[in-house]
Amino acid sequence: MNSAPVAPLRIIVADDQASVREGLVLLLGALPDLDVVAAAADGQQALDLAAQHRPDAILLDLHMPVLDGIETTRRLVAEQPQVAIVVLTTYLDDTSVLEALRAGARSYLTKDADRTDIARALHAAAGGLTVFDPRVHATLMAAAEPRPAAAAETAREAALPDGLTQREAEILALIAQGLTNPEIAGRLYLSGHTIKTHINRIFAKTGSRDRAAAINYAHRHHLV
Repeated sequence: MNSAPVAPLRIIVADDQASVREGLVLLLGALPDLDVVAAAADGQQALDLAAQHRPDAILLDLHMPVLDGIETTRRLVAEQPQVAIVVLTTYLDDTSVLEALRAGARSYLTKDADRTDIARALHAAAGGLTVFDPRVHATLMAAAEPRPAAAAETAREAALPDGLTQREAEILALIAQGLTNPEIAGRLYLSGHTIKTHINRIFAKTGSRDRAAAINYAHRHHLV
């Protein structure tokens, strides 16, 4: 007796770059085990479409306008926990990877993954499993390695005001030195988006409305 055919996995593709988004829709839509039910150009649109279509999984870029991938992931997990989230991005720094996973993403791939890898990750995520690009796995392993100075760094962070982390204090000091976001990103070997995320947190923690206020805070607390 033949078993009933398995319904294709219903997915949404979310990427702000039209060429990437449309390419993914064409590539993945051609696979018999995937059904691309919608495509979103930003995080808010992804949330709205997910609420409308109730997909099995969503393929999500991290760096999108209106609502970035990290916050979109958090909201999807809170509002529609049944939707499996697979991140597909160009960014491999440990902050981006860890933030996405902490927010609730199940898998993390880079944009040079082929459609077979992407399809496998989507199916695995929908089944509750996790798939990483090999380089993502290496990034996670490096981030997890114990550092000799970890205890000292923890002590330094405990002494920083308003819950600032050591990285945030470092970025704040660079802001106070007059460096722009791209210059800070280059100095610390981080993506521009990661720097922007850190700066938003710095502003929130220090109560700063702009860079001038943050610089004033840095001088008042002798962080420069």
